[in-house]
Amino acid sequence: MIEYESLLRLDAPPSVSAWASIVGKKEGEGPLGACFDIAVPDLHLGMDTWEQAESELQRRALLLLMQKEQCRAEDIRCLLAGDLINQCTSSTYAMRSFGIPFLGIYGACSTFAEGLLIGGALVTGIGFDRCAVVTSSHFSSAERQYRFPLSYGGQRTPNAQWTCTAAGAAMLTPDGAPPYLRGMLIGRIRDAGITDANNMGAAMAPAAADTLLRWFSATGTSPGDYDAVVTGDLGVVGSELLYALLEREDCDIRAVHRDCGKMIFEGGTQDTHAGGSGCGCSASVICGWFLPQLRSGEMKHILYAATGALLTPMRSQQGESIPSICHLVHLSHERSGRI
Repeated sequence: MIEYESLLRLDAPPSVSAWASIVGKKEGEGPLGACFDIAVPDLHLGMDTWEQAESELQRRALLLLMQKEQCRAEDIRCLLAGDLINQCTSSTYAMRSFGIPFLGIYGACSTFAEGLLIGGALVTGIGFDRCAVVTSSHFSSAERQYRFPLSYGGQRTPNAQWTCTAAGAAMLTPDGAPPYLRGMLIGRIRDAGITDANNMGAAMAPAAADTLLRWFSATGTSPGDYDAVVTGDLGVVGSELLYALLEREDCDIRAVHRDCGKMIFEGGTQDTHAGGSGCGCSASVICGWFLPQLRSGEMKHILYAATGALLTPMRSQQGESIPSICHLVHLSHERSGRI
């Protein structure tokens, strides 16, 4: 394992051996609908509350992952899970029946990348033979925690993003087929002074720029070395700000940039304004769209730089600005090579 600041290049990259994605009805009707494993028509998922529904969404994602991996709960050495709701309750309530050693993680929309990062370190550094990573979000549970109850009927601003009802799950193992987790970079807290909880893209863009510039500098690579530089979830507003911030440093990612928040919805017809967001947004897009292309070799290398707006309702109401973070992982079809 080669370390440069908080960048880790793995000598024995773990395999992302299996993955699963489950989304809601609106996400299933979007441009990527066909790539997800399951689109559930009932957003309550048979539960009494929205919070119970999100836990059920995450529980089903883990069950589907285990089915694909052909393993049992007792075969998983560690489960890393997270969500947006207070104290990660969607995850803890979802996973309480499995009996798997559990690490609850939180990075807002960056949580799935954080999970892959920690899971990769556990598999490579400690020798765990299986680590599962699961994250989720639900439009209805997140909206009433961070903004207003759904029945309030408040108008959404043009720069607002739509919290995805979605879950993604991935299994990391020491050996297996591509894709491989080749390297990772831990993000740093960045604060652009944004106080509007509806303008998360602007709050997160500086963190994405910081992490990407650090990666390119540390590795001696450039955007053109990758098939895609994937962010999640800057949306329309945050993506444009990211371009401007990088171009100040003579770094242009426009040709290879893909943002999961922009990809998952068709904003013009689905009324999602600036795009998607939430722990389940980039998790489901990575698992549904990008990992299959890395497995087949259609893509060779991607950078997955997931951003998170680390706000809470109370601090926002107190007039505080929004800190943000961006964690990055390098996913590759090749287990070794120049990059």
